[in-house]
Amino acid sequence: EVQLVESGGGLVQPGGSLRLTCAASGFNFNKVDMTWVRQAPGKPLKWVSTIGSDGSRTTYTPSVNGRFTISRDNAKGMLFLQLNQLKTEDTALYYCARDSDLMWLGNDILPFENRGQGTQVTVSS
Repeated sequence: EVQLVESGGGLVQPGGSLRLTCAASGFNFNKVDMTWVRQAPGKPLKWVSTIGSDGSRTTYTPSVNGRFTISRDNAKGMLFLQLNQLKTEDTALYYCARDSDLMWLGNDILPFENRGQGTQVTVSS
């Protein structure tokens, strides 16, 4: 059974930092690309970042490029997202996902299988 458990969210002031963690199990983690997505209140799911299976390739949505860093530890089955220089518009529920589980509708991501509970990031002064 695929399990993805996100943690590390919290309340932080603008300009602050957080490190999100996703613990993955139930599949060959080191063979799949992994992605972070987020959902702001009342908004659809949006892509944030993807990392290749061996960690050598990373991509980011433009609004977080240069502020967020995705990484992974294949030996431990862990995915990370370092969030720096946080802005109020980064407030959202953050989910990790196997990239192959994601389906797109235009620029939005549809609700996907194997979604965990997510971790809430709130940026507010």
